[in-house]
Amino acid sequence: MAGPSWGKPVQVASPIRRGPVLLAVVLGSGIVFLDGTIVSVALETIGSDLPATLVGTLEGLTYVTGGYLAVLAALLIPAGALSDAYGRRRVFAFGLASFGLASLACGLAPTMELLIVARLLQGAAGAFLVPGALSIITATFAGEERGRAIGVWAAATAALTTLGPLVGGVLVQSVSWRAAFLVNLPLVIIALLALRRVPESRDEDATGHVDWLGAAVAILAVGGLAFGLTRGQQSGWQDPLAFTALAVGAVALVAFPVLMAVRPNPLVPLDLFRNRSFAVVNLGTLVIYGALYTSIVFQSLFLQGTLGYSPLAAGIVSLPTGVLLVLLSTTAGRLAGRLGARPFMVAGPLLMAGGLLWLARIPPTSAAWAADPADPASLVPPVDYLVDVLPGSLLFGLGLALLVAPLTTALMASVPVRRAGLGSAINNAISRVGAPLASALLFIAISATFVPALVAAVPDLDGATADELGIVPLAPPPPGTPPDLASAIIAASTDAFHLAMVVAAALLVAGAMINLVGLERGRAGGTAADEVPPAAGGEPPVVG
Repeated sequence: MAGPSWGKPVQVASPIRRGPVLLAVVLGSGIVFLDGTIVSVALETIGSDLPATLVGTLEGLTYVTGGYLAVLAALLIPAGALSDAYGRRRVFAFGLASFGLASLACGLAPTMELLIVARLLQGAAGAFLVPGALSIITATFAGEERGRAIGVWAAATAALTTLGPLVGGVLVQSVSWRAAFLVNLPLVIIALLALRRVPESRDEDATGHVDWLGAAVAILAVGGLAFGLTRGQQSGWQDPLAFTALAVGAVALVAFPVLMAVRPNPLVPLDLFRNRSFAVVNLGTLVIYGALYTSIVFQSLFLQGTLGYSPLAAGIVSLPTGVLLVLLSTTAGRLAGRLGARPFMVAGPLLMAGGLLWLARIPPTSAAWAADPADPASLVPPVDYLVDVLPGSLLFGLGLALLVAPLTTALMASVPVRRAGLGSAINNAISRVGAPLASALLFIAISATFVPALVAAVPDLDGATADELGIVPLAPPPPGTPPDLASAIIAASTDAFHLAMVVAAALLVAGAMINLVGLERGRAGGTAADEVPPAAGGEPPVVG
């Protein structure tokens, strides 16, 4: 299947249209990044507020994040092809309207189950916005103006990604967790109005052929395995649905490369993976970004649900990582061009793993940070934050800043210029595919550790009784819980979080080893990297 086009601009924007074009694409793609960062801060409050009948609380929150990313990943490439074939503005407008409606459904969801469904729809809508933004810029601007436009887009999305957790914390704490979704609505409306001034463009050579079967099989593979593992652990491996999902996921996983080899217009052309560097970069991306997205989610749940951080404080915690990413990524990319990407793609994940291992030593008695926008004095962090949390965040952020730009450099150097857009789209999809699978692994680690630790501390308690009392890992003890039991719950949640961070750190180390062994020494550049069009790069990772 033909990927997104990065060829000659179809129509250059007149001066009066440059502002609306940038406003539309920044807001359109920005809400996808903003939504990811805001929602991670809102998860603990969502779990406390929404009733869940068919799923457990932590199980449901795992689907809220993992399901969104799985659908988004599977549809990124088909959405880019549709955009090229049927009109970039038209498809982008469809994505905006759909994302707005899905956000409304999320904000009004009365149960955890309906929120999960709405998040799946939101992920599908987001897939039409992520590739569409860069393709509109590429088709509308030319020469130096294109470079400036991409710079504005990159800076704006990086700012949204960095400030998202902080905005989310204020919204969740001052208004409601529902505001974390409803805040998208005015942004969607503004973007739609600006989009009316954007010229339509399309790739006249695009066939419009989309490998929907490949996309469906990809969703079944990732979703089946992630859901089966999560549901199986939640039910104590007593639910036949979990085994059915695992079987479907396994069959789909085996069938996917076979389909890609025989389909006339495959979702993922396998010939790209004959290039060793391309295959290694994407395998490393799968593992590293899976650990990245998942560790951030569970860290926010632990800080709020177990230690008692306010949503605003949990949002502030992510700021050092985002600031380091913005400040150091350009330098890391420039050095990678001179020294090669391999050292950075090994050192970065190792530093990130070190940051998570630092978090794995947080004691259950670490003081809460009850930051409140209405009380300026509360914005001063406690000493325990400076000792237990901040060093880990700085180390994690430094590693991420060393990784992102060199990874993009190595990726772009491994594909021909004419297929740079498709190569970038595949890598963007893979970066999100790992999150649902890693979430399932960390969910198993947390669930398998929490109940035994709690029962060991409170011998009169068993797993069934804990469920009846509403005791959930990484969540506050239920109201009215005796002090001794509450302390045991907090200690058990802390032990479970420690193991989850160790598992995530192990995934990061595995990613570093993949890069160390698989990538060649020397410069990661070459003609492909030097000639790659500016729009072929990916977007910043979610760091909130």
